[in-house]
Amino acid sequence: MTGVLASQQLRKMAKTGQITANPAIKDDQIQPSSIDLRLGQTAYRVRASFLAGAGTPVADRIAEFEMHRIDLGPGAVLEKGCVYVVPLMEQLALPAGLQAVANAKSSTGRLDLLTRLITDGGTEFDRIPEGYTGPLYAEICPRSFSVLVRPGMRLNQIRFRAGQAVLSDAELHALHKAERLVDSPAEINEGLGFSVDLKPSAGTLVGYRAKPHTGLIDLERIGHYDPAEFWEEVHSNEGRIILDPGAFYILVSREAVHIPPSYAAEMAPYVAMVGEFRVHYAGFFDPGFGHDAAGGAGSRGVLEVRCHEAPFVLEHGQSVGRLIYERMDEIPAQLYGAELKSNYQGQGLKLSKHFKT
Repeated sequence: MTGVLASQQLRKMAKTGQITANPAIKDDQIQPSSIDLRLGQTAYRVRASFLAGAGTPVADRIAEFEMHRIDLGPGAVLEKGCVYVVPLMEQLALPAGLQAVANAKSSTGRLDLLTRLITDGGTEFDRIPEGYTGPLYAEICPRSFSVLVRPGMRLNQIRFRAGQAVLSDAELHALHKAERLVDSPAEINEGLGFSVDLKPSAGTLVGYRAKPHTGLIDLERIGHYDPAEFWEEVHSNEGRIILDPGAFYILVSREAVHIPPSYAAEMAPYVAMVGEFRVHYAGFFDPGFGHDAAGGAGSRGVLEVRCHEAPFVLEHGQSVGRLIYERMDEIPAQLYGAELKSNYQGQGLKLSKHFKT
Protein backbone atom coordinates (compact mmCIF):
# COMPACT_ATOMS: atom_id res chain seq x y z
CA MET A 1 0.00 0.00 0.00
CA THR A 2 1.48 3.33 -1.11
CA GLY A 3 -0.42 6.58 -1.49
CA VAL A 4 -3.53 8.36 -0.25
CA LEU A 5 -6.40 6.04 0.65
CA ALA A 6 -9.56 6.22 -1.45
CA SER A 7 -13.20 6.26 -0.37
CA GLN A 8 -13.69 2.49 -0.60
CA GLN A 9 -10.59 1.96 1.57
CA LEU A 10 -11.89 4.46 4.12
CA ARG A 11 -15.11 2.48 4.40
CA LYS A 12 -13.05 -0.64 5.14
CA MET A 13 -11.18 1.26 7.87
CA ALA A 14 -14.50 2.11 9.49
CA LYS A 15 -15.63 -1.53 9.33
CA THR A 16 -12.38 -2.88 10.82
CA GLY A 17 -12.28 -0.41 13.72
CA GLN A 18 -9.34 1.69 12.56
CA ILE A 19 -11.80 4.59 12.54
CA THR A 20 -14.60 4.50 15.11
CA ALA A 21 -17.30 6.99 16.01
CA ASN A 22 -20.27 7.52 18.28
CA PRO A 23 -22.71 7.75 16.60
CA ALA A 24 -21.42 5.61 13.73
CA ILE A 25 -19.85 7.19 10.66
CA LYS A 26 -22.42 8.18 8.04
CA ASP A 27 -21.92 7.28 4.41
CA ASP A 28 -22.00 10.91 3.29
CA GLN A 29 -19.06 11.75 5.55
CA ILE A 30 -16.81 9.78 3.22
CA GLN A 31 -15.38 11.88 0.38
CA PRO A 32 -13.21 10.62 -2.54
CA SER A 33 -10.01 10.83 -0.47
CA SER A 34 -11.04 11.98 3.02
CA ILE A 35 -13.56 11.67 5.84
CA ASP A 36 -15.48 14.62 7.25
CA LEU A 37 -15.12 14.91 11.03
CA ARG A 38 -18.05 15.84 13.27
CA LEU A 39 -18.24 18.12 16.29
CA GLY A 40 -19.18 16.46 19.56
CA GLN A 41 -21.54 17.65 22.26
CA THR A 42 -19.30 20.06 24.20
CA ALA A 43 -17.07 23.01 23.39
CA TYR A 44 -14.44 24.26 25.82
CA ARG A 45 -13.53 27.93 25.75
CA VAL A 46 -9.80 28.07 26.47
CA ARG A 47 -7.40 30.90 27.23
CA ALA A 48 -5.12 30.21 24.30
CA SER A 49 -4.37 27.85 21.45
CA PHE A 50 -2.18 24.90 22.46
CA LEU A 51 -0.64 21.60 21.43
CA ALA A 52 -0.83 18.74 23.92
CA GLY A 53 2.89 17.96 23.74
CA ALA A 54 4.60 14.58 23.91
CA GLY A 55 3.07 12.25 26.47
CA THR A 56 0.26 14.61 27.46
CA PRO A 57 -3.47 14.01 26.80
CA VAL A 58 -5.46 16.90 25.37
CA ALA A 59 -7.91 16.51 28.28
CA ASP A 60 -5.13 17.53 30.70
CA ARG A 61 -4.45 20.68 28.66
CA ILE A 62 -8.15 21.51 28.58
CA ALA A 63 -8.30 21.22 32.38
CA GLU A 64 -5.33 23.59 32.59
CA PHE A 65 -6.62 26.27 30.18
CA GLU A 66 -10.43 25.94 30.33
CA MET A 67 -12.41 29.12 31.01
CA HIS A 68 -15.87 27.61 30.62
CA ARG A 69 -17.66 24.81 28.76
CA ILE A 70 -20.60 25.09 26.40
CA ASP A 71 -23.29 22.54 25.55
CA LEU A 72 -23.61 22.55 21.76
CA GLY A 73 -26.83 20.51 21.84
CA PRO A 74 -29.32 23.38 21.50
CA GLY A 75 -26.92 25.32 19.29
CA ALA A 76 -24.21 27.60 20.62
CA VAL A 77 -22.34 30.68 19.45
CA LEU A 78 -18.58 30.53 18.97
CA GLU A 79 -17.51 34.15 19.22
CA LYS A 80 -15.11 35.93 16.92
CA GLY A 81 -11.60 36.16 18.39
CA CYS A 82 -12.08 33.39 20.96
CA VAL A 83 -10.45 29.94 21.03
CA TYR A 84 -12.45 26.74 21.56
CA VAL A 85 -11.59 23.05 21.74
CA VAL A 86 -14.28 20.54 20.77
CA PRO A 87 -13.92 16.75 21.16
CA LEU A 88 -14.91 15.12 17.88
CA MET A 89 -17.20 12.12 17.45
CA GLU A 90 -14.50 10.15 15.61
CA GLN A 91 -11.50 8.28 17.10
CA LEU A 92 -8.56 6.50 15.49
CA ALA A 93 -6.65 3.26 15.95
CA LEU A 94 -4.07 3.49 13.16
CA PRO A 95 -1.85 0.56 12.26
CA ALA A 96 1.88 0.93 11.72
CA GLY A 97 2.70 2.49 8.37
CA LEU A 98 -0.50 4.53 8.09
CA GLN A 99 -0.45 8.22 9.01
CA ALA A 100 -3.05 10.97 8.67
CA VAL A 101 -3.31 14.65 7.91
CA ALA A 102 -6.27 16.96 8.54
CA ASN A 103 -7.42 20.22 7.07
CA ALA A 104 -10.33 22.62 7.23
CA LYS A 105 -13.16 22.04 4.77
CA SER A 106 -13.49 24.54 1.95
CA SER A 107 -16.57 26.26 3.37
CA THR A 108 -14.85 26.55 6.76
CA GLY A 109 -11.84 28.29 5.24
CA ARG A 110 -13.98 30.69 3.22
CA LEU A 111 -15.55 31.90 6.47
CA ASP A 112 -12.09 32.55 7.97
CA LEU A 113 -12.98 29.97 10.62
CA LEU A 114 -9.57 28.71 11.76
CA THR A 115 -10.05 25.00 12.47
CA ARG A 116 -7.16 22.66 13.32
CA LEU A 117 -6.94 19.08 14.53
CA ILE A 118 -5.13 18.27 17.78
CA THR A 119 -4.40 14.87 19.31
CA ASP A 120 -3.13 13.37 22.54
CA GLY A 121 0.64 13.75 22.66
CA GLY A 122 0.55 15.87 19.49
CA THR A 123 3.44 18.20 18.67
CA GLU A 124 1.96 19.51 15.38
CA PHE A 125 -1.44 20.72 14.29
CA ASP A 126 -3.27 18.63 11.68
CA ARG A 127 -0.64 15.84 11.64
CA ILE A 128 -1.32 12.38 13.09
CA PRO A 129 1.62 9.94 13.28
CA GLU A 130 1.40 6.31 12.23
CA GLY A 131 0.10 4.02 14.94
CA TYR A 132 -1.85 6.77 16.75
CA THR A 133 -4.67 5.42 18.90
CA GLY A 134 -6.94 7.84 20.65
CA PRO A 135 -9.45 10.69 20.44
CA LEU A 136 -9.50 13.64 18.05
CA TYR A 137 -10.21 17.28 18.88
CA ALA A 138 -10.90 20.38 16.82
CA GLU A 139 -9.42 23.69 17.85
CA ILE A 140 -11.71 26.41 16.49
CA CYS A 141 -11.03 30.14 16.36
CA PRO A 142 -13.51 32.30 14.40
CA ARG A 143 -11.44 35.12 12.88
CA SER A 144 -13.93 37.24 10.91
CA PHE A 145 -17.46 36.13 11.88
CA SER A 146 -19.09 34.65 14.96
CA VAL A 147 -20.79 31.35 14.11
CA LEU A 148 -23.60 29.20 15.44
CA VAL A 149 -22.70 25.50 15.65
CA ARG A 150 -24.34 22.25 16.73
CA PRO A 151 -23.16 18.68 17.37
CA GLY A 152 -22.48 16.75 14.19
CA MET A 153 -21.39 19.77 12.14
CA ARG A 154 -18.39 19.14 9.90
CA LEU A 155 -15.70 21.80 9.93
CA ASN A 156 -12.62 19.74 9.07
CA GLN A 157 -11.68 16.51 7.33
CA ILE A 158 -8.99 13.86 7.58
CA ARG A 159 -6.96 12.07 4.91
CA PHE A 160 -4.87 8.91 5.32
CA ARG A 161 -1.67 7.99 3.49
CA ALA A 162 0.78 5.12 3.42
CA GLY A 163 4.40 5.38 2.30
CA GLN A 164 5.83 8.08 0.06
CA ALA A 165 2.88 9.60 -1.80
CA VAL A 166 4.16 13.07 -2.77
CA LEU A 167 5.25 13.55 -6.38
CA SER A 168 8.73 14.90 -7.09
CA ASP A 169 9.09 17.88 -9.42
CA ALA A 170 10.22 15.56 -12.22
CA GLU A 171 7.13 13.38 -11.73
CA LEU A 172 4.96 16.48 -11.60
CA HIS A 173 6.42 17.73 -14.91
CA ALA A 174 5.60 14.37 -16.50
CA LEU A 175 2.07 14.36 -15.09
CA HIS A 176 1.43 17.90 -16.36
CA LYS A 177 2.64 16.91 -19.81
CA ALA A 178 0.28 13.93 -19.83
CA GLU A 179 -2.74 15.42 -18.05
CA ARG A 180 -2.46 19.24 -18.32
CA LEU A 181 -2.77 20.11 -14.64
CA VAL A 182 -3.24 23.85 -15.23
CA ASP A 183 -4.52 25.81 -18.21
CA SER A 184 -1.34 27.89 -18.46
CA PRO A 185 2.42 27.23 -18.46
CA ALA A 186 3.18 25.23 -15.34
CA GLU A 187 5.57 26.69 -12.76
CA ILE A 188 6.90 23.67 -10.91
CA ASN A 189 9.23 24.09 -7.95
CA GLU A 190 8.55 21.90 -4.90
CA GLY A 191 4.97 21.66 -6.15
CA LEU A 192 2.78 23.29 -8.78
CA GLY A 193 2.73 27.06 -8.43
CA PHE A 194 -0.43 29.11 -8.70
CA SER A 195 -1.03 32.85 -8.86
CA VAL A 196 -3.79 35.38 -8.25
CA ASP A 197 -6.26 36.65 -10.85
CA LEU A 198 -6.78 40.42 -10.63
CA LYS A 199 -7.76 40.94 -14.29
CA PRO A 200 -11.13 39.22 -14.74
CA SER A 201 -12.36 38.52 -18.26
CA ALA A 202 -15.43 40.67 -17.60
CA GLY A 203 -15.98 43.54 -15.17
CA THR A 204 -13.72 44.74 -12.37
CA LEU A 205 -14.79 42.52 -9.42
CA VAL A 206 -11.70 40.62 -8.24
CA GLY A 207 -12.62 39.58 -4.72
CA TYR A 208 -14.36 40.19 -1.42
CA ARG A 209 -13.16 41.61 1.89
CA ALA A 210 -14.77 40.59 5.19
CA LYS A 211 -16.54 43.43 6.99
CA PRO A 212 -15.22 44.01 10.51
CA HIS A 213 -18.58 44.17 12.36
CA THR A 214 -21.26 41.76 11.20
CA GLY A 215 -24.05 39.54 12.43
CA LEU A 216 -23.97 35.85 13.25
CA ILE A 217 -23.66 33.03 10.71
CA ASP A 218 -25.62 29.83 11.40
CA LEU A 219 -23.57 27.13 9.68
CA GLU A 220 -26.69 25.08 8.92
CA ARG A 221 -28.17 27.80 6.71
CA ILE A 222 -27.14 27.25 3.10
CA GLY A 223 -27.67 29.95 0.46
CA HIS A 224 -29.28 32.08 3.16
CA TYR A 225 -27.21 35.20 3.83
CA ASP A 226 -26.93 38.38 1.78
CA PRO A 227 -23.24 38.77 0.88
CA ALA A 228 -23.49 42.57 1.23
CA GLU A 229 -24.13 42.22 4.96
CA PHE A 230 -20.84 40.42 5.51
CA TRP A 231 -18.54 41.33 2.61
CA GLU A 232 -17.27 44.37 0.75
CA GLU A 233 -16.64 43.91 -2.96
CA VAL A 234 -13.06 44.46 -4.08
CA HIS A 235 -12.66 45.98 -7.56
CA SER A 236 -9.58 46.67 -9.66
CA ASN A 237 -9.17 48.47 -12.99
CA GLU A 238 -5.43 47.99 -13.21
CA GLY A 239 -4.70 44.46 -12.04
CA ARG A 240 -3.56 45.34 -8.54
CA ILE A 241 -5.00 45.75 -5.06
CA ILE A 242 -3.54 46.79 -1.71
CA LEU A 243 -4.09 44.34 1.12
CA ASP A 244 -4.82 45.94 4.49
CA PRO A 245 -3.12 44.51 7.61
CA GLY A 246 -5.42 42.16 9.52
CA ALA A 247 -8.05 42.06 6.77
CA PHE A 248 -9.40 38.84 5.27
CA TYR A 249 -10.00 38.50 1.53
CA ILE A 250 -11.58 35.98 -0.83
CA LEU A 251 -9.73 36.00 -4.17
CA VAL A 252 -9.34 33.47 -6.98
CA SER A 253 -6.44 31.80 -8.75
CA ARG A 254 -5.48 32.81 -12.27
CA GLU A 255 -4.98 29.15 -13.14
CA ALA A 256 -7.73 26.58 -13.61
CA VAL A 257 -6.55 23.50 -11.73
CA HIS A 258 -7.07 19.86 -12.72
CA ILE A 259 -6.67 16.91 -10.34
CA PRO A 260 -6.71 13.61 -12.29
CA PRO A 261 -8.58 10.64 -10.75
CA SER A 262 -5.38 8.85 -9.68
CA TYR A 263 -4.10 11.83 -7.67
CA ALA A 264 -5.01 14.17 -4.85
CA ALA A 265 -3.53 17.54 -3.91
CA GLU A 266 -3.08 19.81 -0.92
CA MET A 267 -2.44 23.55 -0.87
CA ALA A 268 0.98 24.10 0.67
CA PRO A 269 1.46 26.45 3.64
CA TYR A 270 2.40 30.08 3.18
CA VAL A 271 6.01 30.71 2.25
CA ALA A 272 7.52 33.92 3.63
CA MET A 273 9.33 34.86 0.42
CA VAL A 274 6.13 35.60 -1.53
CA GLY A 275 5.02 38.57 0.56
CA GLU A 276 3.49 39.91 3.76
CA PHE A 277 0.37 37.78 3.61
CA ARG A 278 -0.86 34.25 4.06
CA VAL A 279 -3.02 32.07 1.82
CA HIS A 280 -5.18 30.07 4.19
CA TYR A 281 -4.72 26.68 2.47
CA ALA A 282 -8.13 25.55 3.64
CA GLY A 283 -8.95 22.21 2.17
CA PHE A 284 -7.84 19.25 0.21
CA PHE A 285 -8.23 18.99 -3.55
CA ASP A 286 -9.97 15.68 -4.15
CA PRO A 287 -9.38 13.35 -7.09
CA GLY A 288 -11.54 14.62 -9.94
CA PHE A 289 -11.46 18.31 -8.95
CA GLY A 290 -11.70 20.17 -12.26
CA HIS A 291 -11.70 16.87 -14.14
CA ASP A 292 -15.23 17.07 -15.55
CA ALA A 293 -15.51 20.86 -15.44
CA ALA A 294 -15.70 22.55 -18.85
CA GLY A 295 -14.44 19.45 -20.60
CA GLY A 296 -11.60 18.84 -18.18
CA ALA A 297 -10.32 22.41 -18.41
CA GLY A 298 -10.06 22.64 -14.63
CA SER A 299 -11.60 24.69 -11.82
CA ARG A 300 -10.23 27.85 -10.28
CA GLY A 301 -8.83 27.66 -6.78
CA VAL A 302 -10.38 30.06 -4.30
CA LEU A 303 -7.78 31.88 -2.20
CA GLU A 304 -8.41 32.84 1.41
CA VAL A 305 -5.90 35.59 2.04
CA ARG A 306 -4.96 37.41 5.24
CA CYS A 307 -2.49 40.29 5.24
CA HIS A 308 0.08 40.58 8.04
CA GLU A 309 1.90 43.55 9.57
CA ALA A 310 2.15 46.00 6.65
CA PRO A 311 -0.07 47.00 3.72
CA PHE A 312 0.96 44.93 0.71
CA VAL A 313 0.51 45.48 -3.02
CA LEU A 314 -0.76 42.34 -4.73
CA GLU A 315 -0.37 42.24 -8.52
CA HIS A 316 -2.17 40.20 -11.16
CA GLY A 317 -0.30 36.95 -11.81
CA GLN A 318 1.75 37.19 -8.63
CA SER A 319 2.66 33.81 -7.14
CA VAL A 320 0.73 33.09 -3.95
CA GLY A 321 1.33 29.40 -3.24
CA ARG A 322 1.71 25.90 -4.62
CA LEU A 323 -0.14 22.62 -4.83
CA ILE A 324 1.47 19.42 -3.63
CA TYR A 325 0.28 16.45 -5.69
CA GLU A 326 0.08 12.96 -4.18
CA ARG A 327 -0.60 9.54 -5.63
CA MET A 328 -3.78 7.72 -4.70
CA ASP A 329 -3.34 4.13 -3.56
CA GLU A 330 -6.54 3.33 -5.49
CA ILE A 331 -8.80 5.37 -7.75
CA PRO A 332 -11.85 6.40 -5.67
CA ALA A 333 -15.15 4.70 -6.40
CA GLN A 334 -16.63 8.21 -6.78
CA LEU A 335 -14.80 11.31 -7.92
CA TYR A 336 -15.24 14.93 -6.88
CA GLY A 337 -18.01 16.45 -8.96
CA ALA A 338 -19.26 13.09 -10.26
CA GLU A 339 -22.51 12.02 -8.56
CA LEU A 340 -21.45 13.87 -5.41
CA LYS A 341 -22.78 17.16 -4.05
CA SER A 342 -19.65 19.07 -4.98
CA ASN A 343 -20.31 22.72 -4.19
CA TYR A 344 -17.22 24.14 -5.87
CA GLN A 345 -16.70 22.10 -9.06
CA GLY A 346 -16.20 24.43 -12.04
CA GLN A 347 -16.02 27.38 -9.68
CA GLY A 348 -14.69 30.85 -10.23
CA LEU A 349 -14.67 33.60 -7.61
CA LYS A 350 -17.14 32.25 -5.06
CA LEU A 351 -18.03 32.79 -1.41
CA SER A 352 -18.92 29.90 0.88
CA LYS A 353 -22.15 27.98 0.35
CA HIS A 354 -23.86 29.91 3.18
CA PHE A 355 -24.31 33.00 1.01
CA LYS A 356 -26.83 33.74 -1.71
CA THR A 357 -25.43 33.71 -5.24
